[in-house]
Amino acid sequence: MVAPNVIERAREAAGLSQDELASRAGTSRPTLSAYEHNRKSPTLATAARIVAAAGFDLTITPQIDFRQILADRGRPIMVPNTLPRLPLHLALATVELPLHLNWSDRGRRYGLRERRQRARVYEIVLREGGPDDVLAYIDGALLVDLWQELVLPPAVRAAWQPVVAGVPAGQVA
Repeated sequence: MVAPNVIERAREAAGLSQDELASRAGTSRPTLSAYEHNRKSPTLATAARIVAAAGFDLTITPQIDFRQILADRGRPIMVPNTLPRLPLHLALATVELPLHLNWSDRGRRYGLRERRQRARVYEIVLREGGPDDVLAYIDGALLVDLWQELVLPPAVRAAWQPVVAGVPAGQVA
């Protein structure tokens, strides 16, 4: 499955049909469909106009790359070059972690609005998760807020400390 492009993501986030967004943006539904399915490429101005018709802006966000840090024992720790940000509705959602993360408490749901439950999810994801898990469940600002309270293995804490402290990759704090 191909990840949705920015126009499709904006339309879906706004809860609009292709017909509704096409009408608001002053284009046809077939043209909008072609943009969403990468059969046609809109100009940047056209993409901005369509996204704006859905109620969003095109913005620039940092590209997140992960690097592998070798721990003393066990598997390597994957750490991003910058902290990810989640949309508010995802950062404070109720989630059920996948089996590879939460094998001992299968089916448990965590309310990320509650500090303790969010801390538990963050501990699990930082300890057990990979890049996709970090991008799906960790909000950087909320991680910084919880950082001192999290119970993490020393190697995980040491690997993540520079990025949590805002030290650019390759620099020493």
